[in-house]
Amino acid sequence: MHTEYGALSYQGNPPASAAWREGFPQGERLFFDFGPFTTDSGFTFDQVTVAYQTWGVLNDDASNAIYVAHALTGDSHVTGEAGPGHATGGWWNSLVGPSAPIDTDKYFVICANVLGGCQGTTGPSSTAPDGKAWGSRFPVITIGDMVRVEYALTSFLGIGSYALMLGPSLGGMRVLEWMVRYPEAVRGGLVLGSTAAVSAEEIGIHATQIAAIELDPHFKNGDYYESAVGPVEGMGLARRIAHLSYRSESELDLRFGRNLQGTISPSEGGLFAVESYLNHHADKLARRFDANTYIALTRAMTLFDLGEGRGGVVNALNTINAPLTVVGIDSDRLFPLRLQQEIVDSSPGADELHLLISPFGHDGFLVEEEQVAQFVGHALNRVEESTSTQ
Repeated sequence: MHTEYGALSYQGNPPASAAWREGFPQGERLFFDFGPFTTDSGFTFDQVTVAYQTWGVLNDDASNAIYVAHALTGDSHVTGEAGPGHATGGWWNSLVGPSAPIDTDKYFVICANVLGGCQGTTGPSSTAPDGKAWGSRFPVITIGDMVRVEYALTSFLGIGSYALMLGPSLGGMRVLEWMVRYPEAVRGGLVLGSTAAVSAEEIGIHATQIAAIELDPHFKNGDYYESAVGPVEGMGLARRIAHLSYRSESELDLRFGRNLQGTISPSEGGLFAVESYLNHHADKLARRFDANTYIALTRAMTLFDLGEGRGGVVNALNTINAPLTVVGIDSDRLFPLRLQQEIVDSSPGADELHLLISPFGHDGFLVEEEQVAQFVGHALNRVEESTSTQ
């Protein structure tokens, strides 16, 4: 099994967990261990492992580093091919590389799998000191915990500040947390399709997804790693719910309408095309992700409130003075534009709300590569202009 962890395959049934685990091919990952580390919930890990990847070369004064913060089901593999150690290819392939918008001939780019992840960084599927997966013993974690782990990695790499930190969705939450918690460490930020505090509707969407997984009889309170069958049906249902919030109503209607998948009517047991589409994404996630990680990261997003302990969201955002580029997606129903406008209105470093025009909803940050490239260029220009005037 260990030697077979590589490019995603649809052969056979999904595993109980598709997490990358110790002993699997390393792929392009690098690892950093540190500890002890105490979470905001009060749990102490003797050691935390961070899986990360880098591209480019760090210059002599460590001033050319850029950090990419991945979203919920992303990982450190921003760019590159699927293969041994990596179930899928890079999730932002066109953005990072030689002569790319984030030019690795000029910048040193870093991306780490978050705390709680399932692609090499300490998470529920990782091996605990007793030799078993953490499973149900893995603690509740927060966006702040993830950022503190990323900060430990940054210090280990000898980077005093990032020229730019960027991220979509969950990644955007971490960018904001970085800019408030460690303002001296981020010279510029780019937030795409995100929020400074998760709304009531998002909390409800998250809760429904978590319930879908936990009600799967194969979930076993999170201790399913030695089982032949894991909570793949529950996670599949969670993914279907999430995916509907990731796309726009108009895109789904134009793409699928009431079309059938095949020739059999739904009244006779067939499927609408949109049902088949959702089934495919549920199956795909089960072959590259882990249900406990889905819960841990989703719950961390639910708990996210940048203003907690800081006098409220507005007060927290008021401390962001570094150049901040905020991008909203016009068709995003998960993180609607008003949430990005709130960030802009209260952040001294923000210039304006930038619009990504797309029919694809929240997923626009993955689909609209040319527009994302333009926003990256704008963010980098702002950082350079700020630096030149200091």
